[in-house]
Amino acid sequence: MAHVHRQLVDEGILDRAAALFAQHGFTHTSLKTVADAVGLSKAGLLHHYPTKEALYQATQQSVRAQGQRVYDQVAQMPPGPARDRRAVELLTDVALDRPGLVAQAFSSLTTPPTDAQPDALDDIAAMVFATFAVDAAEPSERLVRVIGALSALAVLSLSVNRAGDKTTWRPHIVATCLDALGHHRRDPSSSSPQVEA
Repeated sequence: MAHVHRQLVDEGILDRAAALFAQHGFTHTSLKTVADAVGLSKAGLLHHYPTKEALYQATQQSVRAQGQRVYDQVAQMPPGPARDRRAVELLTDVALDRPGLVAQAFSSLTTPPTDAQPDALDDIAAMVFATFAVDAAEPSERLVRVIGALSALAVLSLSVNRAGDKTTWRPHIVATCLDALGHHRRDPSSSSPQVEA
């Protein structure tokens, strides 16, 4: 039971720390700021993560683990609408459950790496593009659509997490992302999205 509690505490710390790293950057996020945000003393936070670098690395590892979990669940599916739908649903669930990790993942995609950031998340970007079976090195309409869907997912999930209405908004987020990918609903009055075949 203590192990499960520790894991939940660590997940909360990592998600909140990731959000702060995304918002302020590695250099401008102090351990005290993270400790205050998660309701611990600085010494209490250091009990979980001995340095800011260790905490930062742990947030990145958590982002990678979530991305790998999503990729593993769609990798055997052929590219197309069904794979896109499954990927969007899985990514939406991660985004709604761990908004800080999503904020960090997206900030690393839009902010150039600096010497102050110990490790860029280039590998997570590659994994996300592989999840959607798109080549990020070759400009295409598909690449633009994937980036648009991911951008919509990031903005909407972060907004919904602030509003606190995840259940109501989840199908709308999925539908918006699928629309961005070009899989429009057949019946625009329908509240549940349907992927075109």
